[in-house]
Formats: sequence, C-alpha cells, structure tokens
Amino acid sequence: MTRRTLLGLIPSALLAASSRTRNRKSKPLPANRGEFVRFADPTTENAVVRLTAPAHASFLPAEQNRFVSSREAFLVFSSDRSGECAPFQVNLRTGALTQLAETKGLANRAIALDDKARRMYFLHSDILEEVDLRHLHTRRLAEDVADFHVGGLNNEIVIRRQNHLERLTGRVTEPLVDDVSSRGVVRPTGEGCAFCRTVTEDQHEFWYAPFGGGKPVLLARGNISCPYWRPDGRTLLFLRQMQHSGFVASELREVALDGRPEVLVSRTSQYAAFAPNSDGSVFVGASRSKAQPDIVLLIRDVQREMVLCEHRARKAETVSPAFSPNSQRVYFQSDHEGQFAIYSVNVELLVERTTDEL
Repeated sequence: MTRRTLLGLIPSALLAASSRTRNRKSKPLPANRGEFVRFADPTTENAVVRLTAPAHASFLPAEQNRFVSSREAFLVFSSDRSGECAPFQVNLRTGALTQLAETKGLANRAIALDDKARRMYFLHSDILEEVDLRHLHTRRLAEDVADFHVGGLNNEIVIRRQNHLERLTGRVTEPLVDDVSSRGVVRPTGEGCAFCRTVTEDQHEFWYAPFGGGKPVLLARGNISCPYWRPDGRTLLFLRQMQHSGFVASELREVALDGRPEVLVSRTSQYAAFAPNSDGSVFVGASRSKAQPDIVLLIRDVQREMVLCEHRARKAETVSPAFSPNSQRVYFQSDHEGQFAIYSVNVELLVERTTDEL
C-alpha cells in the first residue's frame, strides 16, 4: 500500500492535524538541550527529534518494558558512551544525561521502570538489580537470571533462568513453567504471564501461565511475534505473518484466555514490530517494507493507518516503536546513521491524551 493510498484512508480530522504538524517549521533545538537534534522527516515533513547522538550506541529497553515517565519527563536507556554499556536517564526537557549505575556485562535491553517510575530494574552479569532513582541506591534481587519482566498491579517480577520461568516475590521464587524460550510478560492484572515456546526458527507458541498454580494454557501458534497484553488484560495482542498470493502479509490479532479462537484486529502495512498505547485505542508499528521503511500509526476503531516518519533501520524487527504513557509521543530506535540512536515524534495532535501514570 502506497503512502498516497494510506493518506487517502485517513479521516479528515487526522489529516487536518497532520497538516498543522507539517506546517510547523522544523528547527534545531537550543544547544543546551544535550544531544537533542530536531529535523524534518524526508517523507512526511513531520518533526522528528533524535535524542541520542549516533557517535555512541544507545538502546531502548526491550518490548513491553516501561521506560518513560511522562509526568517527570525522563526516559531510561542503555548506552556505551562511558566505555562499558550502562543504564542512563535523559531529561526530556533539558536533555541532561545521568548514569544510573555502574555495571559490567549489562544486557543492554534488559532495563525497566516500575509503574510509578521511581525504581529501575536492570540485568548485568546475570544479576537482576533494582536502583532507587531518587538516591541511586542499588539492591540485588536475584542471580543466574537470563531475562525478566516487571508489570501488573503490584509490580510483579517474572524471571527466566535458562529455560525455566519463575515468579520473584521478595527473596522467594515460585516455579511457573519449563521449556520456555522467552521471558514472561506479566498480565496487567498481575494474575499471570504470557510466554513463548519456539517450535522452529519461524514457528512459535504463545502460552499463558497463571500465578499461584494452575496449568499453562496454549493461546496461539504459528509465525507469530511481538506479544502485548491489551491494557485491561483480557486478551493478548500479537503479530501473525500470513501468506497471501505469494507475499507475506502482517496481521494484528488478539486472543482471549477462555479458549475462543483468535480474532483479526487489523491488517497492517508489513509490521515487523508494534506497540499499543496505554488504552489500546491506537497502535504504532514499524514496517519491514524496503520501499517504505516507516513508523506508522494505526487507529483501531477504523483500522486505518497514517505514516509518521521513516525509520530506515537495517532490520525493522529492531526498531521497537512505543508510546509514552500519556500517548503524546512515539519513541523508536534505528541504526540508519551507523550505530543505534533513539528518536521521538510528537503525536499530540493525532492521539488523545491518556493517563500519565498508572
């Protein structure tokens, strides 16, 4: 689908908002904004801000991890700017950078904020630690950890040790399931988590493991990726790659926990990755199209898309697009300038504001 066709499908209110955005002249940010550089996207002329300089590699946290505080206006990420890859915080108003901890062997995408953005969790040398963002005091939580996720109503923590999934409560771990190939993604209600089992290189299974005992439930299988819980926790959203007339189409689907068949949410313009906003009304996707490697908004109710900007990453799967908690900005990463850098696009004229924090 061409950009002209996509824009022809966008409601007039969105087009008007987009026009107002494009008519604003792009200009460099003041020199006191750290590494921030504002430029006009060559495809849409929307203003894009590069938040980190490509002289050093900078990485957003993994998909489904919370990494932005809209209320306090900061973002956490990892970077090798100090020589060793370490977790950093950038003030989104001033551009000021703060290193949050000394690390060795940091898993550069294994970083996450708690729901109040008061603590950050990170993984280095197979050790899961927590840092108090006000005082920068660190505390060791678990060892021999391969990956983790924190979420739910009470900041539940799920860790993966080799191919075993466990729930971490204080110093006590509760075994959940074995034979897993991904971390668990905690359900927003805090009652369990979704996880992945790999069948072949491009064939996977998504399962649900309840906390406190109970048998795991198979949710979906096939060429599927990028699992996200709907914000109310009732269904699991994901991408399914489908063969259609000789080409691979990417469909956004969801499945409930009660055994009902999965349903189509929307067809997409070749999404390799996506994320919902905090109320699940809008999605942002990264297209794998070689001709149009774009960041795209998808309005759920009308199943229509709008191109925000190019990402031009070597692999669209690495772009990791995500909304801020208040749905007013989209963040993504790209290596099109050499090393990975982090970018931001303002969407306040296109997406209704949602609650800043949980």
